[in-house]
Amino acid sequence: MKSTVITFLAFIAFSGSLFAQAADPVLMTINGKPVLKSEFEYIYNKNNSNNSLDKKTLDEYVDLFVNFKLKVEEAESQGIDTTSSFINELAGYRTQLTKPYLTDQKVDDQLLLEAYDRMKEDIDVSHILIRIQPNATPADTLKAWNEINDIAKRLKKEDFAKVAKEVSQDQSAEQNAGHIGWISAFRTVYPFETMAYNTSVGSISKPIRTAFGYHILKVHARRNSLGEILVSHIMKFTSQGDSAMNKSAKISIDSIYQRIKAGDDFGTLAKSYSMDKGSAEKNGELPWFGAGRMVPEFENAAFALKNTGDVSQPILSAYGWHIIKLIDRKGIETFENSKADLERKVKRDERANRGQEAFLNKLRSDYTYKVNKANLQEFYKLAESRKLSDSIFTIEAAKLNKTLFSFANKNFTQDEFAEYLKNNSNTEKTIPSEMIDEKFYAFVDSKLLAYEDSQLEKKYDDFRFLMQEYHDGILLFEVSNKEVWEKASKDTEGLDKYFRSHKTDYTWEKAHYKGRVISCKDKATFKAAKSIVKKSHNDSIDKYLRTRLNDSIQYVKIEKGLFVQGENKAVDKFAFKSKDKFTPAEDYPYVFVTGKMLKKLPEDYTDVRGLVTADYQEYLEKEWIKALRAKYPVTVEQNVLKTVKTN
Repeated sequence: MKSTVITFLAFIAFSGSLFAQAADPVLMTINGKPVLKSEFEYIYNKNNSNNSLDKKTLDEYVDLFVNFKLKVEEAESQGIDTTSSFINELAGYRTQLTKPYLTDQKVDDQLLLEAYDRMKEDIDVSHILIRIQPNATPADTLKAWNEINDIAKRLKKEDFAKVAKEVSQDQSAEQNAGHIGWISAFRTVYPFETMAYNTSVGSISKPIRTAFGYHILKVHARRNSLGEILVSHIMKFTSQGDSAMNKSAKISIDSIYQRIKAGDDFGTLAKSYSMDKGSAEKNGELPWFGAGRMVPEFENAAFALKNTGDVSQPILSAYGWHIIKLIDRKGIETFENSKADLERKVKRDERANRGQEAFLNKLRSDYTYKVNKANLQEFYKLAESRKLSDSIFTIEAAKLNKTLFSFANKNFTQDEFAEYLKNNSNTEKTIPSEMIDEKFYAFVDSKLLAYEDSQLEKKYDDFRFLMQEYHDGILLFEVSNKEVWEKASKDTEGLDKYFRSHKTDYTWEKAHYKGRVISCKDKATFKAAKSIVKKSHNDSIDKYLRTRLNDSIQYVKIEKGLFVQGENKAVDKFAFKSKDKFTPAEDYPYVFVTGKMLKKLPEDYTDVRGLVTADYQEYLEKEWIKALRAKYPVTVEQNVLKTVKTN
């Protein structure tokens, strides 16, 4: 129910401001607190759109809105808005709502479209790699840069594959001469992917830096995406240098292939003989894959299969021999159908931060960000002889108190940065200035985002309204649960009193038999059960039957409830005196019923508990609203109400 309440109140719209803040008069006052016209207009038009199933007139909605605000006022008077559970829940909603406002949505959208366009095309690529360690010194980085540039000069005259074999620090280069094969979007790190898609066929790229080091790429070919395929395979491992194992694997795979040609079931053979145990359990089936996901020999053979059910001849990859069977293939989905998957992939990719990086750069400009480099260099000096986690560094850094940077007319001091470093000292950097810069820019970014977060209500009407709705929605649920919903379900005395005052509201069209169907295993149990029922109080019958007649064997079964004719054959036979045949269960052949016939009206509220509870809730709600309207003064400015714009 809680999610329903909040969903009703919260409608997420990420457009610009919905209403001008200028000339926003007070529409009503609730217990002295003003409610602006813009808030009411927003809520009214959202909940009374043209496709609404329950469109309310303006006057009707004013009453509903006032009742809603009165409940929120009561929740605040009870201090519900100060509880940790409320504060944490609202903070969680805010975290979710702020995400679209704290990034450059245009950049994010462009990245999705870029990735989708790249998915339509495969690139056949080779590369040469000069590695750089994550904590490389400037000297190491310069050395790698010079090496890759020397290689670039050689490639103007020499064969790419030859040079790759000689100098590439990719471990596979000796075997594949730098040839990676076909790639598509998300198959390599983002800078590598971008350079591949921006290099024409037959051309060699400029050096490009990735997390692994410097690369030079050569693009051999482009093709429209082959989509994805689903295959099964049977595999026999081979091992470089183990001729006996390799010979045995070849004999075995050829034998299996002949059995497939003779009509043996592929899946059964895969389960029995494939050495890829993960897929063997699934009849050899592998996950869907596209270009760049498998080793080239396997991928080429798989995509060469034309028709569903086609089987390849045994093919050799770096891992062993395979026989491949085509199960299905599919093309690229539409952008709309791919969007959710693209968003997930982008979040796990280097491009994930591009939107926020662009957004932060805009904030720096908008808020006139300035850094005092001389004061930042004082941290460089401290870091020259100490690690950031060193207690001496922490003590000395805390003594600094000059202005370090500023934006939006706010100054941030050295000691604030020192406190940040105290709690964020881990780094892979080894150069003092790089260590400090890494942490400093992260600190600045955190402050920019925190400040922008604090300004969202001022900058965006729609965000302000959304947060107000979540705030009020959580309070509405908690106070309504306390005053109405939970109260109604637990107040047995109130339910009983309400039922007796409104008993005729629950008149039945059909008679109901209120009682038990008792099924017994043998005649002796049947007689004993009848005796217990006759001598026991109604509330004790179930307990006595079970404790006195059942032990390790269940001699008696009890079915309790309200029955109308046609619901239970035993009740039909013995209570409603139906002439229809009744055949008891073979293992419980002795059956009788005990209870009473209620012709028109239920006996007590438990007979119609669901209906009574719902009506009692409605009654409590009405009484509560009366009390709230008496407790909190409400005024509505009718002249302002007349100016409310409705859809």
